[in-house]
Amino acid sequence: MDLLNHIEFSVGDGERSRCFYEAALAPLGLSLVITIGPSKTPLGGVRHGFGRGGRPSVWFHELGGANSGTRIHVAFTAGSRRDVDAFYAAALSNGGRDNGPPGVRERYHSTYYAAYVLDPDGNNIEAVCETEE
Repeated sequence: MDLLNHIEFSVGDGERSRCFYEAALAPLGLSLVITIGPSKTPLGGVRHGFGRGGRPSVWFHELGGANSGTRIHVAFTAGSRRDVDAFYAAALSNGGRDNGPPGVRERYHSTYYAAYVLDPDGNNIEAVCETEE
């Protein structure tokens, strides 16, 4: 059983975030699984669920206004260092801002290879590979 079932956080612009995450998460093997329209969500706004194997595990919920953009840190597991590099490049090419380029973070351990970007709402998004590959 997975430790984490899913995570959800708010964004200011659902379409902008969908485009950003579709590009940034593709190198990590995550894709858009489902979109739920505003009429079917309790708080209104569109919801996008991303995951692997047809199961959404990361949700972005458009709230807009003062309620949007709750700042969080999400770290996605990457299969290789190349995937971390590809995540970083895709994120920056689609509206993300650098928050730490790809590289080893020895303060965690000698094989912790990660990259950090701020998504369009300022959330800190990380891709990490913990192997020497």
